[in-house]
Amino acid sequence: MGLGWQELLIVLFIVLLLFGSTKLPQLMRSLGQGVGEFKSGMKDKPVHDEDEEEAKKA
Repeated sequence: MGLGWQELLIVLFIVLLLFGSTKLPQLMRSLGQGVGEFKSGMKDKPVHDEDEEEAKKA
């Protein structure tokens, strides 16, 4: 049960009304930077804590 193109268009219109046409590009840019930083942070961090468990045992 996903959103159709009509619903997405309505949501985009409401966001445009709330934030205005000048703030919207800045908002999307900061959102993209945040997602990029999150992804790079997830690559640096180990997925499992196996290394920490081995360090505690030693």
